[in-house]
Amino acid sequence: MAQKTALVTGGTGTIGTEICRQLCQAGCQVVATCLPNEAAGIAKDWQAGQKAAGFDIGVVPCELSDFEAVKAAVAQAAQLAGPVDILVNVAGITRDATLRKMTSEQWHEVIQSNLDSVFNVTRNVIEGMLERGFGRVISISSINGQKGQFGQANYAASKAGIHGFTMSLAQEGARKGITANTISPGYIDSPMVNAVPEEVRKQIIAQIPVARLGRPGDIARVVVFLAADEAGFITGANIPVNGGQYMS
Repeated sequence: MAQKTALVTGGTGTIGTEICRQLCQAGCQVVATCLPNEAAGIAKDWQAGQKAAGFDIGVVPCELSDFEAVKAAVAQAAQLAGPVDILVNVAGITRDATLRKMTSEQWHEVIQSNLDSVFNVTRNVIEGMLERGFGRVISISSINGQKGQFGQANYAASKAGIHGFTMSLAQEGARKGITANTISPGYIDSPMVNAVPEEVRKQIIAQIPVARLGRPGDIARVVVFLAADEAGFITGANIPVNGGQYMS
C-alpha cells in the first residue's frame, strides 16, 4: 500500500505487536499507544526491541478512556508520523465475574477500556480522514462478542458494542473513502489465554475445529488486508478469525 500512517491502540501487547510489525512490512508509518505507567519502562524496552528487529515504531502513552488525553495523543502521533490514515483499535481488558457477583467497578472499567476507548480514538481521527477522503478504521472485537461467554457479561457487551459502532461508522463514512470493519478473534495464543489453567485450555482447544489456538499473525494478516487501498469495497463487516469455533 502507498505509505500511510497507522495508529494501533494497545500496540505494545501481544496481538498489537504483530499488527504493528505487519503494518510496517506493508509500508506504513506506525505508532502504538501504551499505558502511561508503562512509558518509561516496559514500552521503552518494547520500542527498542522492535527497532533491533528492524521495525521503527513510534510509541505514545495514553489513557484511552480519557477523551482529552486521547486528543493529545492523536496530535502527538501526527507529529511523529503524520495524520492518521489507518486506526486499529486493539486495546482491551477483562474483569471476569458472573453477573450476580460482578461489581459496578468491574462493569464500568471494562466498558470504558474496551468500548469508550474506541469512540474516543475514532472520534479524534475521523475529521482528518473525512478531510483527506481516505480512512481505515479496524476494531478488534471477540468471538465472545458474537456468542457471549459465561462470566463475561461486561466483556461480551463491550465487544458486541464495538461492532454496532462499526456498522454505524461504516454507513457514515462510505461515500467519503472511509471504511470501518471489525475482526472477531477466537482464542489466541497470548498471556491472557495462557493464564487460564491448562485443563481449561485443553477443553477450549478441543472445541476449535482446526485444533489449535490462534496466533497473533492470524489477526494481523486480516488487519493488513482490510487496511489496504484495494479493500475499499469492504465496510461494515465483521470477520471472524476463530478456527471455526463459532460459525455464523
